[in-house]
Amino acid sequence: MNILFIVNDQPYGTERMFNALRMAGTLVRSEENQVTVFLMGDAVSGAKAGQKTPDGYYNVERMLRRVVNGKGTVLLCGTCLDARGLTDDEVLAGTVRSTMEELCEVTVKADKVLVF
Repeated sequence: MNILFIVNDQPYGTERMFNALRMAGTLVRSEENQVTVFLMGDAVSGAKAGQKTPDGYYNVERMLRRVVNGKGTVLLCGTCLDARGLTDDEVLAGTVRSTMEELCEVTVKADKVLVF
């Protein structure tokens, strides 16, 4: 199944991204699933490399790495990255700068679209 997650919310403060990535990380374990995570708005800051969170607190960078290492795709809204001053060198390896056109393409191809 082709599953698209669209995440709009900041990485910390609410648990929307946490829950989206928990689900994406679980779904990507099955070879039957093709998982794409598209981060836009404040969510793109979750792809910032080098995050340090307190012990016992979830780390969004590690959660995104599970998706990438599980053969999932993590796309980052390029306009949103630019608006927040994030460069391609500052984001997690394996994530990809993307566009609204690409989001439209993956949305049309998806069997399920989940928005967080």
